[in-house]
Amino acid sequence: MIIMEIAAEHIKRFKLALRAESLRLTSQRLAVMEDILASGGHRECDDIFLSLREKRIPVSRATIYRTLDILEQVGFVRKLDIGDGRFRYENKLAQSHHDHFICLECGRIIEFVDRGIERRQERLSKEHDFRLIRHVHQLFGICRACQMKKAKRGNGSPEA
Repeated sequence: MIIMEIAAEHIKRFKLALRAESLRLTSQRLAVMEDILASGGHRECDDIFLSLREKRIPVSRATIYRTLDILEQVGFVRKLDIGDGRFRYENKLAQSHHDHFICLECGRIIEFVDRGIERRQERLSKEHDFRLIRHVHQLFGICRACQMKKAKRGNGSPEA
């Protein structure tokens, strides 16, 4: 089942990366690639597993993890460690650079772009004669909804 049209260039890069790991391009691996690239969210392996199972595509979690690792190597997906022991994956092809707020209570991930932060990073890199290749900016805290729940339970007040 084809979920989306993937550019031939992307399939070629994926095949080369698989070959470098002595793996073949199978219909299951292609389905994993299509599923994650068709998504706009921050998904766990189990999310992808369940999505493919609903589409009656038989694939093991091990295949999903190996495929996600390859997709990360070629720069198609970003692997996020939000500190809860479960990695999330997001499509990098369909999105421009952004950073994340991560709620420590519910795990909610809020994407944001701040050009000021980006400019400061570039300026600091130049000041320190440092060639910046990439960065990950994740801010951990408690989202507004969780602050409100805590306040209602009497465990603290929401902070502005």
